[in-house]
Amino acid sequence: MRRHQAINGGIGAAVTLAMATTISIQLAALAAAGALRPTTTAVPAVYVFGDSLLDVGNNNYLPGADVPRANMPYYGVDFPGGARPTGRFSNGYNVADLVAKAMGFKRSPPAYLLLSRRSGRRHRLVARGIGGVNYASGGAGILDSTFAGKNIPLSKQVRNFDATKVQMVLKLGATTAKHLLSKSLFLIAIGTNDMAVFATSLANNGQMQSHAVVAAFYSDLISNYSATITGLYGMGARKFAVINVGRIGCAPIERLQSPTGACDDGADALAAGFDDALRSLLASLGSGDDHRLDGLTYSLGDLYGLMRAIIADPPAAGFADVDSACCGGGRLGAQSVCGQPNSTLCGDRRYHLFWDYGHPTQRGAEVIASAFYDGPSSSPRRSTSSSWSGHERRQQQTHECDAD
Repeated sequence: MRRHQAINGGIGAAVTLAMATTISIQLAALAAAGALRPTTTAVPAVYVFGDSLLDVGNNNYLPGADVPRANMPYYGVDFPGGARPTGRFSNGYNVADLVAKAMGFKRSPPAYLLLSRRSGRRHRLVARGIGGVNYASGGAGILDSTFAGKNIPLSKQVRNFDATKVQMVLKLGATTAKHLLSKSLFLIAIGTNDMAVFATSLANNGQMQSHAVVAAFYSDLISNYSATITGLYGMGARKFAVINVGRIGCAPIERLQSPTGACDDGADALAAGFDDALRSLLASLGSGDDHRLDGLTYSLGDLYGLMRAIIADPPAAGFADVDSACCGGGRLGAQSVCGQPNSTLCGDRRYHLFWDYGHPTQRGAEVIASAFYDGPSSSPRRSTSSSWSGHERRQQQTHECDAD
């Protein structure tokens, strides 16, 4: 794994429980982003937690020169409604936007730190439990120590949600707020940056990734992840959409380590081991005799399978390039960061999986969100169940969910 730069989430976390063979068949027929949006919203609100795969601008409001930001060209070059940097690590929409659109919203809910600096209609909607809020932060990790001081860690994101809930209770009362939250979607995608920091630390200290060291690392991550889900559950969350860590070794920045541009098998193995532990955690939550998480449902996304299918047969997913960054510089477009003066931009972003050194293009986000929205959901006490997206649709008016 590359030792000097975080992937900040990127393509290393996304979606679908379908088998890889099924995914590869489905990808050829995926709809464009506009076609994903139903005429009604499937849930009252979407609350988003994670890293740069989902960040829609929170990092723009953090102090410090070392904070990862996407507030310069060519970021946002294809953003619908006007090319401009929005804080998304993408040429346009990101995964949070496309999942929200699939649920019937205009795009991702607004960034929490943007809301904290403005008042008016959007605040009133959030307090009424409509639309939701995006708390995600580029560079964030499951552990507070991951790139500390340069992002909003997951634990702080949860505390920010608690502040949102307080406003809902004051506006609506505890009973109504509880009901709305129980019907809302809680989207989580995080873990890639923890992998980057862990691998870098071992390399700097001359340590090997022994079984005991890696197992202890996974244990810390799963303990924090469990605390996050149980904490959100205690605040009223019931429907979770969890995006795991995918094939981070196949991001352009990781491929640089190979003379042939091959994926980094060590980085992929580290992610795969965590994914196994995360899958076990989700299956176990609420399954005990005490039913402490009674009513919890979740959809677990497996980018590992999705990435395997895409890389094995790029044309089936509509891609011509799954190796290099569209925006950047040098070998594989990943030797210099998108947004620097020497950055170059590829011609047709629709055929590139990666936008920059580790994040998907808008087209890549469309593929991810489509696979996620159409995938099955799971219940702690049922092996499979009907997708929440297709069978728990609320007949509501479509709500605008701006992130700007």
